[in-house]
Amino acid sequence: MVELDKSISFDGRDIRLKVGLLAPQAGGSVLIQSGDTAVLVTATRSGGREGIDFLPLMVDYEERLYAAGRIPGGFLRREGRPPEKVTLTGRLIDRPLRPLFPSWLRDDIQVVATTLSMDEQVPPDVLAVTGASIAVLLAKIPFQGPMAAVRVGLVGDDFIINPTYAEIEAGDLDLVVAGSPDGVIMVEAGANQLPEQDVIEAIDFGYEAVRDLIEAQRELMAALGIELVQETPPEVDSTLENFIRDRATAQIKEVLSKFELDKNSRDALLDQIKETQVLAAIAQLPEDDPIRVASAANSKTVSNVFKEITKKLMRRQILEDSVRVDGRKLDEVRPVSCRVGLLPNRVHGSGLFNRGLTQVLSVCTLGTPGDAQDLADDLHPEDEKRYLHHYNFPPYSVGETKPMRAPGRREIGHGALAARALVPVLPSKEEFPYVIRVVSEILSSNGSTSMGSVCGSTLALMDAGVPIAKPVSGAAMGLIKEGEEVRILTDIQGIEDFLGDMDFKVAGTDTGITALQMDMKISGLPLNIIAKAVEQAKGARLHILEKMLATIDQPRTEMSPYAPRLLTIKIEPELIGMVIGPGGKMIKSITEETGAKIDIEDDGTITISAVDGEKAKKARNIIQGMTRRLNEGDVYAGRVTRIIPIGAFVEVLPGKEGMIHISQLADYRVGRVEDEVAVGDEVIVKVREIDSKGRINLTRLGIHPDEAAAAREAAASR
Repeated sequence: MVELDKSISFDGRDIRLKVGLLAPQAGGSVLIQSGDTAVLVTATRSGGREGIDFLPLMVDYEERLYAAGRIPGGFLRREGRPPEKVTLTGRLIDRPLRPLFPSWLRDDIQVVATTLSMDEQVPPDVLAVTGASIAVLLAKIPFQGPMAAVRVGLVGDDFIINPTYAEIEAGDLDLVVAGSPDGVIMVEAGANQLPEQDVIEAIDFGYEAVRDLIEAQRELMAALGIELVQETPPEVDSTLENFIRDRATAQIKEVLSKFELDKNSRDALLDQIKETQVLAAIAQLPEDDPIRVASAANSKTVSNVFKEITKKLMRRQILEDSVRVDGRKLDEVRPVSCRVGLLPNRVHGSGLFNRGLTQVLSVCTLGTPGDAQDLADDLHPEDEKRYLHHYNFPPYSVGETKPMRAPGRREIGHGALAARALVPVLPSKEEFPYVIRVVSEILSSNGSTSMGSVCGSTLALMDAGVPIAKPVSGAAMGLIKEGEEVRILTDIQGIEDFLGDMDFKVAGTDTGITALQMDMKISGLPLNIIAKAVEQAKGARLHILEKMLATIDQPRTEMSPYAPRLLTIKIEPELIGMVIGPGGKMIKSITEETGAKIDIEDDGTITISAVDGEKAKKARNIIQGMTRRLNEGDVYAGRVTRIIPIGAFVEVLPGKEGMIHISQLADYRVGRVEDEVAVGDEVIVKVREIDSKGRINLTRLGIHPDEAAAAREAAASR
């Protein structure tokens, strides 16, 4: 392929596309660049595997630390397990890409995006999404694109396209919009309690830029002489499909109209229909019957056809009767119940959230600054994470058995979404110096577990005494679209997610939205439908929030007795070495003496933590004593720590000693130091001199009684 460059500009920020230069053996490749951030995206297709009945699409995102001029840490000095940000970016590319492939495509497709260079201005993720579309088009894979993505920020009152990291941090919105020629296909957003209308306007603003990028891709393809591939779908023998439809349709329709059934009962009846009405009938046919032969050739065909019939009947019931499989109205939320403090107070806070058959137990743990997650081996500017949200989805939550593995993309993605929803209401580090971890255990799943984890985690945070600004709730919206007929569903359950066209999660407070995530199974939606879904979600959010506040209406004023107590002090940065001591000797000594944990930051902020508050205070007093600057003439009540022939050493402050020369013990001649003081004696001393080496010389002479009384009072208060 010939080399070709193309640029497109947004508010003075260029996106440059270069094709035909790198990865010549990939099906299609593009280097997409903005500023000094450059991402290579490739797409490759290989023949389908026998028996595959789904699209085996693999999307991989890779970050190399050389992109930022850094060498990885650790023994191997090479990249290891990918950070969560890498996994989330891979999901971000996959979600708008997958719905645009034809439903019949079964070939292996792999998209790989690799960040080759990165500055601290331009995030690479949206570049990788747009690059994926270009690579697929260049690879001549059947695709309902082009597709593109942009980020929208809000700085002051102005929306901006593809903001820098600094603008994202300073603004009230971080929104990614992906779209196709048919409309918006994906939304991912975090917001600082923005009103619904502002978010809708931001999506519209972003889609305008998406359309420009789509047009740029069309122009690029035209310049290369590449047309969109329109392969003919494989012919399907409908004989088996008609056989199944004739025997199962009436029974499936009857089950879907029994609104009193719960999920498990409904699934059991549908499985029974498939077994008795379809599989049993096929088994009675002669072995050479075409229907039996077709069924045997692909064991999954019957299940797939049965699912398709169920899907059509469920959707028709909603479109024609505006009634869902559980009898709810389209905008009705399932029954909600909440509990807090479910677990013993060894756990710092817990919240149990139930919505229908979905049940989430969220558990909050308060930690010290040293518990923050280190993000050093990450390309992005953030160096640590103070709020950790983890999401676990065990197989028993859906009544299944399978091996328990490390968290996958889904678990990481749902945890990140819940974290994004809650971060805007968390207290600042100065107000609440704790590191906070919340774990959401999905105990039962029937749709919208990610929004359930937002609700359960809000309860757990308040139960733990975290002073959040406002409680957050969330709901997942669904969609049924057939031609021009559209129905928006509030609080979708599993079957509506599985057989529907959209999963649109909206979280926020009573003031506004804090997080959005929209995924489609169709090729795009116009803004007016998205706006209606956002507005409909508000009513659901407020309804759920009312149920939560009836359980706990504000954060507890008392923390668990087992939560660490934190004390924060500030010292001059040049004194940090004194507190740490040679080889960490001093800080280790303080920790052993008090049982407190001590975290020191580069700016001199010291956080002292202990479950026993008195131990934390003792450690604080030692550090304050060590770092307090003494002045000549200061008077202290100290204690004699040791005696030498020429004088006595006195600890005037915790960790800080001075010496009284024998000549300064009394206003008369002293023959032996032991005649005046003994180890352990309390003595009133004045700072006589601090020499050039920092040694403190003390005296017992010339101290006024009022000064002595004040010194004793100060010592008693420490």
